[in-house]
Amino acid sequence: MNPYGLLVLGTLLVTFVLKLAADLLNLGAASPDIPEPFRGVYEPEAYRRSQEYLRANTRFSLVDASVDLILLLFFWFSGGFNLLDQSIRSLGFGTVPTGVLFTGALLLLQSVVGLPFKLYRTFVLEERFGFNKTTPRVFAADLVKSLGLAVALGTPVLGVIIRFFEIGGPLAWLWAWAGVTLFSLLLQYVAPSVIMPMFNKFVPLEEGELREAITRYASSVRFPLAGIYVIDGSKRSSKANAFFTGFGRNKRIALFDTLIANHTREELVAVLAHEIGHFRKRHILISMLLSMLNLGMVFFLLSRFMNNRQLFDAFFMQETSVYGSLLFFMLLYSPVEFIISILLQLLSRRHEFQADHFAVATYADGRALSDALKKLSRSNLSNLTPHPFYVFLNYSHPPVLQRIRRIEAGTARNPS
Repeated sequence: MNPYGLLVLGTLLVTFVLKLAADLLNLGAASPDIPEPFRGVYEPEAYRRSQEYLRANTRFSLVDASVDLILLLFFWFSGGFNLLDQSIRSLGFGTVPTGVLFTGALLLLQSVVGLPFKLYRTFVLEERFGFNKTTPRVFAADLVKSLGLAVALGTPVLGVIIRFFEIGGPLAWLWAWAGVTLFSLLLQYVAPSVIMPMFNKFVPLEEGELREAITRYASSVRFPLAGIYVIDGSKRSSKANAFFTGFGRNKRIALFDTLIANHTREELVAVLAHEIGHFRKRHILISMLLSMLNLGMVFFLLSRFMNNRQLFDAFFMQETSVYGSLLFFMLLYSPVEFIISILLQLLSRRHEFQADHFAVATYADGRALSDALKKLSRSNLSNLTPHPFYVFLNYSHPPVLQRIRRIEAGTARNPS
């Protein structure tokens, strides 16, 4: 095996071992004692179930990751990439349709292999702990819609990228970067009003005390409210959430119906204050810019590895191609992507603290956010004592105990 193959193989194995070590450390960090801030909130039975949920999830994730790795290595070393490529080339299509079919076949194969695990997670694991509300009909409809969107949106984008690199010369990476960036921005703009409603109903929050309280708070922080919506999250799970999506005239604040059902008006406004904090602190813009820069770096480096014979040899490929270069470069780039993901999660955790601080500083009932986080942790059976190494590798949000302690320290210094 040449150096490229060794690098990819080493990255896959090292990443797997690191994540395995993090999972085992995380299980070992589970404490039988309810942390002090949650006493009186987390009943002993619910806390016991949260640790049982952690163990069940960890075992399942380890099996899932192990099967993924074993199947990938088997497909790789049995010459699966080359066999698939030669089969599709034999159809006699041009480079673009051949590349789209090759990539689509791999993604479809990955989806088929992963389907039993999705079914088990939804209808066995989540069902066992009382979270699943998804019916087989909704599950099947989601699969069909997701596949349809992948074909409708992914096919032209992939086709254009392949064509750019086929005819674009030295600046092909720049054209590809610009094109994908523009498409991504357009997608984010239309997603709240076109794509997301394909999966969930978005109903404007009705007039009443909650809407008045949210409007009053938004006005106090000079946040232009384009829309407050209730999303039917209970159609799939009993877990609760809230999020900010879109930009411009299409930006939306969405509250899960499960969140509204289980929280007080003050807690809901505090959660919204946190989401508005992300907007006011420009966290969404920062994340978008960093993603664009990373995408630009990917396309630039890809252009340097285009049709690299050694890279194709590492995967036992007879012929080079633009679409093969895309796939194999992304595998080669995976160690860089892994490090970048850790750095971005570190930044994301920092942003979460900043949004918490914004909510506490701008909303009169500062402790409401702390109360909301405690209730969310209890209803979602969250792990309250994750291991720091597991957090380092996997968490986009700080551990809830850290957030609550900072929030309560802030409200103690600035009582309402």
